[in-house]
Amino acid sequence: MVSHTGKYALRILGYLADHPGQWIQGGQIALDTGIPSNYLSKILNQLRKRGFVLSHKGWGGGFLLKEEMRQTPISEVLNLFDPQRDDQECLFGLRKCDAADPCPLHYHWERIQSQYKEMLSATSIADLRTVKTS
Repeated sequence: MVSHTGKYALRILGYLADHPGQWIQGGQIALDTGIPSNYLSKILNQLRKRGFVLSHKGWGGGFLLKEEMRQTPISEVLNLFDPQRDDQECLFGLRKCDAADPCPLHYHWERIQSQYKEMLSATSIADLRTVKTS
């Protein structure tokens, strides 16, 4: 439902949210989050272009989560990185599965999707917690 890039973007933003007001170098973010450096730099560049983070080169530089972005719902982040997420796909893989012609799991899956979308909209970047990997 969420691409690696989307998951990594959330992990990066959660990490930066845990370090408010601190400039963190990309290498440190990569080390602490377990995200490959080359992948991390591409995602950070997109987050910068889209206004989520500030970047500063040189001594004392790095990346910083913009304070005004802390309350942004994570659904907005995922929509940037995964605009064509297929949350509506039938669990049975049927092409035609809707209220008029439901599969056996349609109504259960519809309820879960609704709760999932609600969670993405109700959870802000500030709500994310750093997940350290080993």
